Amino acid sequence: MVQNKWYIHPVIAVAVLINVFVMGLAIAWSGDQAALWRLLVEDGIVEWMQFLCFAVTSGLLAFAAVEHWQRGRRVDLVLLALAGLAGIVALAALEEISWFQRILNIATPEYFAHNNRQGETNLHNLAIGEKGSIHKTILLKIIAIVGLTHNIVLPLLARKRPAIRDFVEKFGLYLPPLSASVIYIVLVAISHLVIDHPRKGELGEMFGAVHYLATVFAAYFLGIGYGKRPVFETPADARRAGTLFAMLLVFLLMTAWLLSAGAGAGSYLQVHPDGGKG
Repeated sequence: MVQNKWYIHPVIAVAVLINVFVMGLAIAWSGDQAALWRLLVEDGIVEWMQFLCFAVTSGLLAFAAVEHWQRGRRVDLVLLALAGLAGIVALAALEEISWFQRILNIATPEYFAHNNRQGETNLHNLAIGEKGSIHKTILLKIIAIVGLTHNIVLPLLARKRPAIRDFVEKFGLYLPPLSASVIYIVLVAISHLVIDHPRKGELGEMFGAVHYLATVFAAYFLGIGYGKRPVFETPADARRAGTLFAMLLVFLLMTAWLLSAGAGAGSYLQVHPDGGKG
């Protein structure tokens, strides 16, 4: 197992820096509504970064599942967890960009036009009640509870009781480094307290997407804070893969920025001056 501390390992350190950088952009642009909309609007920088991170995370989990199967050739809790998480994260990625609806310029089916808060083809914005949606009424609460438990409560308990970490890993899961998790949670809190914007919640979602992309790779592929066999078992392979992956994280942010310019952030604002609230 790789013994690197997270704060000197390029994968998690770069992920933290990317989240801090985007938080800094949001604060710097808070006085310029046009720039802030560009950051947070549908098909904007933050949303594209979410999609890219979810897509890569899903691929990593699927790869880890295949690797686990090849090593043991048996169906167990670890295999089911990795495969299940890969599917859930892939669904989140597709939901984030409304199943490529805007990119492919596909008309919204009648059902979603009448029942979706944004008039798009996705499930998480389906209406609940007069003003609510599945995302705001249900999913955000679940995400908050699971996020705090996984990132703060369990890692804290595992420091005094290592058996808790072993129990979590028995089910194919992992616990992220506590220090990195604290930074993630603090950034989410700052984004809600400091940024005055109807879509400021997108920042917290992006912070989570980047955080989990990095910690999933660090745990399952490099063995950082993870007791089971990682994909890259030798220190040399882990070092090379980690460095390349840190470079990929920076490339994803640059790609999200380019996609926001070329795939519709500006044109979307022309059609939806409110930026697509919801």
